[in-house]
Amino acid sequence: MKSHASTLLAEVRTFRQNHPDVRYVDLIALDIPGHFYGKRYPIEMLEKVAAGSPLKLPQNAVLLGVQGGLFKIGDYCFNDGDPDANRRLVPGTLKPVSWESQPLGQMLITSDGTEAPIEFEPREVLAKVLERLQHKGIHPVVAFELEFYLFDKKLDNGLPQFARDPLSDDADDQPNLHIERLSRFGEVLDDMAQTAKDQGIDITVITAEIGPGQFEINFGHLDDGMRAADWAALFCRSTRGVALKHGYRASFMAKPYLQYPGSGMHVHVSLYDGAGNNLLAAHQQQPLRHAVAGCLELLPHCMPIFSPNHNAFRRLGGTVNAATRASWGFEDRDACVRIPESDPRNLRIEHRLASADANPYLVLAAILAGLEHGLEAKQDPIAPLNEDRSSGADFPLEMLDAVRAMQHHAVLRDKLGAEFVDVYCENKRQDHLAFQQEIHAREYRWFL
Repeated sequence: MKSHASTLLAEVRTFRQNHPDVRYVDLIALDIPGHFYGKRYPIEMLEKVAAGSPLKLPQNAVLLGVQGGLFKIGDYCFNDGDPDANRRLVPGTLKPVSWESQPLGQMLITSDGTEAPIEFEPREVLAKVLERLQHKGIHPVVAFELEFYLFDKKLDNGLPQFARDPLSDDADDQPNLHIERLSRFGEVLDDMAQTAKDQGIDITVITAEIGPGQFEINFGHLDDGMRAADWAALFCRSTRGVALKHGYRASFMAKPYLQYPGSGMHVHVSLYDGAGNNLLAAHQQQPLRHAVAGCLELLPHCMPIFSPNHNAFRRLGGTVNAATRASWGFEDRDACVRIPESDPRNLRIEHRLASADANPYLVLAAILAGLEHGLEAKQDPIAPLNEDRSSGADFPLEMLDAVRAMQHHAVLRDKLGAEFVDVYCENKRQDHLAFQQEIHAREYRWFL
């Protein structure tokens, strides 16, 4: 414990030496909907926390709804006295914030690894899954890919406007994959990539996607699944900030335009043993088939995680590469679970169903739980799309149906934790009901 504190203290002191103009540091964590919450600490107080002083925040901050309000969930929020819970600093995450008007730092905090972790904290849910796999001698290697849209900074009566091409000042309203779009938006994209690298994130490939103003960023493969999810979460935060600095609005909203492709969170996962052998490639790739079968079996029960809001369900069955059934295939982007072509050493699955605004910790936890279940059950999957284009299993396409499918599934409750599943499902149910509590103009047009 003393060694851990000394490492953190050295990190804070080095940061202060390298960034003497930084007076405050944002201590941040991801809540259930995937938003950061936290506190802004004076740098002097951060040094005390690193040395061992308590760091406490309200436990129920994790339960915030999409709009920031609290819902009554069991005895939480309104019958528990709103207790504090201990958090800890995450080593290696203290970095400068370059997109704000004043010099700042930021650092991740979490309850996992404390004496009393919050069972429904997203990072703690993933930590439990990773720990269980490690005890079984299974070591995931993970890489995220995130799609997002750029919009004009100003909304038009609450509606997004196309991003302005900085060279022509025309709206980037033509969907295409042209490489020239990377050059036309090069200044903001380069800043996003460099800022992410300054946060310690390994940015690799940048792609202009099909939608107008839509791009994709790939991250490097990591043998630390938690760190991979940290990267995805931190990238969303920095990208929004950099976009605003350049006069744009960056959004990971799943389906901002009905007529154009939605934005997804694609996750590549391979599994290795302690000797570095790819477990999926053994025995003529039979474990790969078992893992795929487990993923597909749990997928219909994980839909509130993969599609965490009303808009995310709009993305399913959309214009390009968004499935409406649980399916798999080799080199097939219409499948939920794609097997990219690779050598046995790099054999992996690419899980393509989650929306870009899903919680990366929970998405990865759900995927790993499916893989683990498949390796245990040793069942063969349904036919791949390469053999049967109609192959697939139905999954819920509406939030309340999805919550019902998730809440009482025995395997999921065992793999992700019953307390988390109950809390998460009620959070999603309440968010969905709150979303419905507004009459839109269309209803008056149709029914008045």
